[in-house]
Parts: sequence; C-alpha cells; structure tokens
Amino acid sequence: MTQPILPKSEAAALITAQRIRTGETWAELAALIDAPVVWTTAALLGQHPMTEEQARTITEHLGFEGEERDRVVESLRLQPLRGSAPEVQRDPTIYRLHEALSVYGPALKELIHEEFGDGIMSAINFKVDFTRRPDPEGDRVVITLDGKFLDYRW
Repeated sequence: MTQPILPKSEAAALITAQRIRTGETWAELAALIDAPVVWTTAALLGQHPMTEEQARTITEHLGFEGEERDRVVESLRLQPLRGSAPEVQRDPTIYRLHEALSVYGPALKELIHEEFGDGIMSAINFKVDFTRRPDPEGDRVVITLDGKFLDYRW
C-alpha cells in the first residue's frame, strides 16, 4: 500500500521534537551539514528543500530509523510552499518582525531606490543571519538581510 508523502509541517514537528529530546541545537545540526544555521533551521522547519545527503545526515544523527527516517527524508527533500500559516504569524516574535517591516519597509524601499535605482532586493539570491550583541540596557538581536539587487529592465 502506498502511503502519502509526509507533509513538511509534520516532518518539521518530528525533527523539532527529536532535536529537543536529544539536546541538539540548530547550530549543531547546521554544522553537521556545513550549512548556515538560519538556512538549516528554515529547511528543517519546511521552508527549503534539502539534498538527500543533508536530510539523511540530520535524520540519522537525530536517531530516526527505518520507515520513519525514510519518510522524514522524503519530506525534507520536497519543494516547499513557502511562507507562514496565519497561526504562525500571530506568534509575538514573528509579528514583531512583520511590524518592523511595516514601519521601516517603505523607508528602506526609498533608500534602496535612491542608492541603487529602480529595482528590488532579491529574496531568492539571499542570505540571512542573526547575532546576539551585548548591550548594557539588554542584549540586542541583530538580523542581517543580504539580498542581491535586481534592477528592473524594460
């Protein structure tokens, strides 16, 4: 009997549960496959496809076996439906990121156009990273969005 492919959200839930149970960090999993931590975390949460080798390395390291491992690997290799479900967007951290872009997005757009001309920042040819920066008033979250400029061509 053929089983349906495990939905990426279910594979992500299994990965997350096993990661917590084994005490692994997202950074440790990223190091296993020699990939950026933000990309790896997003991929394991269902937002990017992984190669067979990446998916197998992670699932075997986390202790998945047999059919369960094969189903999770199969799911991790699929092309995703990118974006967040509405219930995820209500999470306070994600909401604040949306809020920051709602407030500063128009200004950033104007500054990009002033500096580069008519075009956009690619979210496909894109890198993202974050760091923690100590501050006397409370540690700061520094998020870097690094996208290639794509000019409009007519």
